Amino acid sequence: MQVSVENTGGLERRITVQVPAERIDREVDSRLHSMKTTVRLDGFRPGKVPLGVIEKKYGTRVRQEVMQQVIHSTLQDALTQENLRPAAEPRIDPVESFPGKPLEYVATFEVFPEFTAPIDYGFNVIRPVVEIGTEDTDAMLEKLRRQRATWKAVDRAAQADDQVVIDFEGMIGGQVFSGGKGEKLPLVLGSNTMVSGFEDQLVGVCAGDERTLRLAIPADYPSREIAGKDVDFEVKVHSVSEMVLPDLDDDFASAFGVADKGIEGLRQEVAANMQRELKQLVKANLKDQVFSGLLERNPVEVPRSMIADEATRLQSQQVPESASASGLEQDAERRVRLGVLVTAIVKQNRIQIDPDRVRETVETIAASYEKPEEVVQWYYGNQEMLGNIQSAVMEEQVVDWVLENSGVQVENTNTTFDQLVEAAKQSKG
Repeated sequence: MQVSVENTGGLERRITVQVPAERIDREVDSRLHSMKTTVRLDGFRPGKVPLGVIEKKYGTRVRQEVMQQVIHSTLQDALTQENLRPAAEPRIDPVESFPGKPLEYVATFEVFPEFTAPIDYGFNVIRPVVEIGTEDTDAMLEKLRRQRATWKAVDRAAQADDQVVIDFEGMIGGQVFSGGKGEKLPLVLGSNTMVSGFEDQLVGVCAGDERTLRLAIPADYPSREIAGKDVDFEVKVHSVSEMVLPDLDDDFASAFGVADKGIEGLRQEVAANMQRELKQLVKANLKDQVFSGLLERNPVEVPRSMIADEATRLQSQQVPESASASGLEQDAERRVRLGVLVTAIVKQNRIQIDPDRVRETVETIAASYEKPEEVVQWYYGNQEMLGNIQSAVMEEQVVDWVLENSGVQVENTNTTFDQLVEAAKQSKG
């Protein structure tokens, strides 16, 4: 078998493989001979069909089958021989095979990138420092009250935080667009549920009012049908209601499962939950900064095929049109580039996965289920799901290593719980 490799630019490679004619012909002859005992044709007794007749009837099909199997096996051998790692399934040019002639085929593919240069850690990280105090727990209790709020109809103009029940119909150039219609929709003014500017123009309406809202939709709006266009919304107001908040008493605490401890018990539970959330927020914030710094300081080329595969995977996890195609591709490219850099850091610094940390992560997930031990067993019996946990843990270990051992400058900065929550929303958005 003869093998030659051509670098066609970037990460693309073209490999040419030539297989001796004897290998193909020998296998074809062997299969045709073996068919003599099984082939049944009119006019011939079983096992007595001449080889020439079998070859004439089945030779082309058998040669194609042999050719495909030989291509598959020899390509794997050639890739191993040349130490090549395709990032996706190679594309094989159409080939033909003739008796007495060598089989030659060409496979084109992108190779998996390897970052072998020293990692550049020349960036700074700001570590958020948050002290959760009484004001923070009070603010969280207020959010819980709003979640349990009821609504009372009022005979006045709508204000911020009021709920209006509306019918609406959106039009572009007088034509109703897909998804631009709703009936009896409850909408809290100031919730930012609708497109920017919609709720602002409903402040001051009364039950029975009809109003036309004229809005300029931002160019980056997720729905491509209305992005960057002027839209008119015809709105009819059915009712206006004001928010009625429950009292912070033992009955309120009971609704959250802490009846025996009363409102002070709920306050303690809220504070504990906020501390747990804070830990995760800080971890995610540092991870985002580290990964962003690594990407900025370490440009790496990645195969388009890997980006396309990752974009498809991300799309399958989202509601249609929740993100633009270009946005998905950018996210996919970022994740693929990060994967290359994380792999390089792991190899260069011989970072080993911490099994105790994996176990702790699995048990934390399982703790929210009725039978945690069964969930733990399920994870350890499902290699794909366990692999996802291991990948996430390895990313955490890489972040820890960068913060502690790479020389990255880390500065502590005081912030608030709400600011950290908002930063997390902006990062996801």
